[in-house]
Amino acid sequence: MRLRDSDLFKLIIFVLLPLAVIVLCGRNSSNYYAGLINLFGINIILVASLNLVNGFSGMFSMGHAAFMAIGAYASAMLTLSAEQKMIAMPGLPEWLISLNLPFPLALLLGGTLAAATALLIGFPVLRFKGHYLSVATIGLIVIVRAVLDNEDQLTNGARGVTGLPDYASTWVIFSTAILCLFILYRLIKSAYGRGLAAMRDDDTAAQTLGIHLTVKKISAFCISAFMAGVAGGLWGHMQSVISAKFFYIDTSFKIVETSIIGGMSSLSGAVVGSFLMTFLPEFLAPLENGATFFGVRLPELYGASNLIIAVLLILIIIFRRQGIMGYSEIILESIFSRRTYSSLLKKSEYINLCIIFKNKAVGLIHLPAEVTGRLSKKFGTDHNKREEIRK
Repeated sequence: MRLRDSDLFKLIIFVLLPLAVIVLCGRNSSNYYAGLINLFGINIILVASLNLVNGFSGMFSMGHAAFMAIGAYASAMLTLSAEQKMIAMPGLPEWLISLNLPFPLALLLGGTLAAATALLIGFPVLRFKGHYLSVATIGLIVIVRAVLDNEDQLTNGARGVTGLPDYASTWVIFSTAILCLFILYRLIKSAYGRGLAAMRDDDTAAQTLGIHLTVKKISAFCISAFMAGVAGGLWGHMQSVISAKFFYIDTSFKIVETSIIGGMSSLSGAVVGSFLMTFLPEFLAPLENGATFFGVRLPELYGASNLIIAVLLILIIIFRRQGIMGYSEIILESIFSRRTYSSLLKKSEYINLCIIFKNKAVGLIHLPAEVTGRLSKKFGTDHNKREEIRK
C-alpha cells in the first residue's frame, strides 16, 4: 500500500528520526549523549504519568517533583551497601541498613511509597480544583524538600547521597518507559479511562451516571505518583547522586511545561514534548556560547535557549492550547492504513452529546467531531451545536 506524503512525513519524524538518534547516540562513546538519551526516556515516564492527571482526568497537579524525590531516596536506601548507608544515613534502622534489594524491586517499592504518599494527601488535597489544587501540590514539594534537607540522619541533609550504583542503563530506562506507556494506554482506552474523560468534561454529569469522582481522582493521582516515583529512582541511579535541590518547584515546572507543549491529553504528546524539551536546549546551546553562522560570529547570548523555549510555550498556549499533538495518538496502524478507527483519534475537535431520556438530561458523551457529524446525518441535528439524542 502506497503511503501518503503526510503519513510518510509522520513516519520519518515520529518513528525513524527518534530511533536514528537513539542508535547514533548509543554508538557514541560519550557519556554525555548517552545521558541525554536516558533523560529523554525518564522524561517520557514523568510527562505521560502527569498527563493521566492533568490531561485525562481534568485535575492540575504540580507536585511531580515531590514523588520523584520520594522514589529516588527510597530506591537509594534499598540498593546502597550497608557501608554506604552507615556513612550517609546513620539514622536508619538496623534492619534497613542491612537490607539490600535487587534494583527492579527497589524501584517498585520506591514507586509504591510515592503512591502511598499520594493516597495519604489525596483525600484532603483533591477536594480542591483548578489553581487551588496546583498551589496545594506545590506545598507538598516544599514540605518534602524541607524534610529531606533537615533529616541529616536519614537523608544526609542538603549534602545528598552519592555513590548510587549505576543500574539505570538505556535499555532499562526505555523498557520501563514503554511499559508505562502501554499501561497508561490500556487504562485510558478502558472503561476506567472513559470514566476519567467523563469526569474531566463534566463532573456533574459523570456523577449522575454513577461515576465515583473521589475514587477516580485518588486512583489516577496514585498511579501517576507511582510512575513518578519509579522515574525518580531511575534518575537517581542514572546520576549516581541525589539531593533535595534536584527535586524542587523548578523541576515540576519543567515537567508541566513539557506536558503543555506536547499535549496534555495525548500519550504521544508526552513523547513528542519530551523529545523537544530534552534535545532542543542542547541544539540551542551554541547560541549562548557565541555560535558562527555563514561566517558571521554571533555575540554570546546567555539564556537564549530558555528565552526561545519560553516564547515557544507562549505561542503554543495562544495558538494551540491543546499542545502539538492535541488529542491525537501516533499509532503505526493509522500510518499504514487510511480506514481505521484510530484515524478518528486524529481529530482534535471533540463535541459533547447530551443524552435526553424522558425530557431529562441523563448523561454526556465525549466523541470526536467526525463521529458526531455522522450522527447528525442520521438524526438530523447540527453537529456544531450541542446535540440531543432522544429515546
